[in-house]
Amino acid sequence: MKIGITCYPTYGGSGAVATELGIELARRGHEVHFISYAQPFRLQHFVERVYFHEVEMGRYPLFEHPHYSLALAVAMHEVTLREGLDLLHVHYAIPHATSAWIAKEMLGPRNGLRIITTLHGTDITLVGQEKSFWEITRFSIAKSDGITAVSEFLRRETVDRFGVPESAIEVVPNFVDPALYRRDRLPCRKQALLRPGEKLVLHISNFRPVKRIRDVVRIFAGIARQLPSRLVLVGDGPDRAEAIAEAEILGISKRVSLLGKQDNVAEILACADLFLLPSQSESFGLSALEAMAAGVPVIATAVGGLPEVVEHGVTGYLAPVGAVDEMAEAGAGLLRDPERWTAASRAAEALAAERFGVEKIVDHYERYYGTVLAGGTAPA
Repeated sequence: MKIGITCYPTYGGSGAVATELGIELARRGHEVHFISYAQPFRLQHFVERVYFHEVEMGRYPLFEHPHYSLALAVAMHEVTLREGLDLLHVHYAIPHATSAWIAKEMLGPRNGLRIITTLHGTDITLVGQEKSFWEITRFSIAKSDGITAVSEFLRRETVDRFGVPESAIEVVPNFVDPALYRRDRLPCRKQALLRPGEKLVLHISNFRPVKRIRDVVRIFAGIARQLPSRLVLVGDGPDRAEAIAEAEILGISKRVSLLGKQDNVAEILACADLFLLPSQSESFGLSALEAMAAGVPVIATAVGGLPEVVEHGVTGYLAPVGAVDEMAEAGAGLLRDPERWTAASRAAEALAAERFGVEKIVDHYERYYGTVLAGGTAPA
């Protein structure tokens, strides 16, 4: 197959999954064309049969803002014509599904291009609920030839919020390549991050309000009162200053390290003892899955799609949003008990590989592509 993929190229779960999917499809012999305004952050090395097409943004004084949606549609149209694409797989409904529909309309009825839209979360639960975006989000989903959602939770949300028939949405979860997260195969530079005897508590995110960064710091403070430990924060975003401020208020600044954006989080996960994800909402929780693949128990909130990823009491612990003390006690309890920690670590690694391994999930995508190309599974 010749497959076009459009995603946001910035740090975040949807872009990461879309890029890894394209790379794996290319390894299986498919031809993959990424179409976006910048090269995806995980597409750093040459991969045979993978191509990148940068969207060119024209500027005209009459337009108050650059029109990325239209420029993207033109790029999709041009790449489809030139390369003979069979399908466009777009990640995140707005504006990607809209641009894909425009490109398909430009091609005319004789072109057999198919559009598959993967819903990742905030495109449905946040952006799509804005009054100015609701109708175009609903329209763009309805005009897709196939729809996937990364969790059962997100499928239900899409059905409830946009009236899409449940049968029109295929649940295809996010995935990891377990081989990339094997702790015994990765260098661990604990001496560069920790003092002797300290446990490494980790959080990775885009530091947006939904991640509840102050809760991350508060949970760690509760753990740090009970045993030697250090909080390592990876990523960047609008609430980075909140983390610094909260650490200062709690008097733990010297036990918090901010590493900023990192390209290879697997090497940091290989050193971690506990992963924190106390979010307000998560449609899936890719960072939690990556932690589990590295054998790191996860302390998270029981919201959205997280209960589909983290098995409470087995691979980690789930608590209500804002239950800082409860999560701190759960985390400290695991870190204090080597037998329990080892059991949770092994269970996390096994579950990540068995339910969310790259081979299983990309097989699912390939089957779904075939169904859609054959004319099946279209929204009503």
